[in-house]
Amino acid sequence: MLECLDALVREEEFIAFVQDHLDDDPIRLLLQQERYPGVDMRRVAQQIEGHRQASTKWPTLAGCGHVLYPPKLNREQSSSEATARMKVEFLREAISGTERVTAADLTGGMGIDSMALASLATHVDYVEHDEELCRLMEHNCMALGIGNISIHCGDSIEWLDRCGQQYDIIFADPARRDSHGRKVAAFEDCTPNIIEHRELIANRCKWLVVKASPMIDIDMGMSQMGNVSAVHVVAVKGECKEVVFVCRPNTTWEKGEAVIYAHNIGTTSGDWHHPGFRRSEEAAAKVSLCEELQQYIYEPDAALMKSGPYKLLCQGGRLEKLDRNSHLYTSDELMEWSGRVFHVISEVALSRKAIADLIPGGRAHVVVRNYPAEASELQKRLGLKEGGEVFVVATTVRGERKGIVCRSVV
Repeated sequence: MLECLDALVREEEFIAFVQDHLDDDPIRLLLQQERYPGVDMRRVAQQIEGHRQASTKWPTLAGCGHVLYPPKLNREQSSSEATARMKVEFLREAISGTERVTAADLTGGMGIDSMALASLATHVDYVEHDEELCRLMEHNCMALGIGNISIHCGDSIEWLDRCGQQYDIIFADPARRDSHGRKVAAFEDCTPNIIEHRELIANRCKWLVVKASPMIDIDMGMSQMGNVSAVHVVAVKGECKEVVFVCRPNTTWEKGEAVIYAHNIGTTSGDWHHPGFRRSEEAAAKVSLCEELQQYIYEPDAALMKSGPYKLLCQGGRLEKLDRNSHLYTSDELMEWSGRVFHVISEVALSRKAIADLIPGGRAHVVVRNYPAEASELQKRLGLKEGGEVFVVATTVRGERKGIVCRSVV
């Protein structure tokens, strides 16, 4: 009992030390280890870096001075608070009407997704093989006043097989690094291998939610998982962060085909959500190609590009595609859009002389889409330096390679 009390006191003293040094340089503190012989300065530096990262990635944690943070790799691999909450909103709608929701997070990690699930579920089982992460999660749940999460340390697949529990939701975010630390994307290359253990997991839940790499092949993933009801591609401030597969393992999906959604959250203009589409709808859609370039050019954000409703973005007749294989769009009317929007100044021959005449300052950003050159190569060929307010877009319009000088609207 006394040992436990001593450990608690030491932990409180450590947290107080970190709070007193949040504004200090972690590198300088590491060099001052001799000055503080009773303090683990490496751990202090880890906490300071975690606090600073939390201010933007996990604002709720940042607001609690007693939260402790794991090492850098675990923080980098963790969901942001915003994406974790978004996954819960997908599920909230799916399980509407269920009174007492039970959930399990088979890849607990830093615990951000488990904490988000705890806002939806009556009870959450957090499973993690790393003892230190489990200890931190236990501490942080107490610090944040979260009382409906149980922490289990061990192999998640063995634990699930042994526990015999049935869940409404099982969540998994398999580790996407191989034994050499290299990044991987395919389900079968991740840990745990969801495909290998799919039958066991499927028999223990009504809904299976799997967070995958933004590099995953969505169609391959849907084929491997089976009974996928929805796929959510999530970007944060235009950068694709995750692809989430929502499955009904033991139910024939009544609509027969997964709906694919694209989300771009955290932008200065607010969150943006595509209403969703099915692959069959995109395949059946007729592409609307422009006869000529109009006043505005639209480039889809990363989530739209990843999800792929390329022809469907033209539906309604307000946008036209520049080319069948150029995922750029044009209109004379400025439209609400998720991605970059450019106001066209002029078409231009992609030659050094033509560019020099039109951009005398010699500074511009070069954007290459469906054009046989790298942006850096073309920039050098045109004699341009990076910078300024002008963009040179090199692309293909109705089969013809073109250069377009424009300014950014969004």
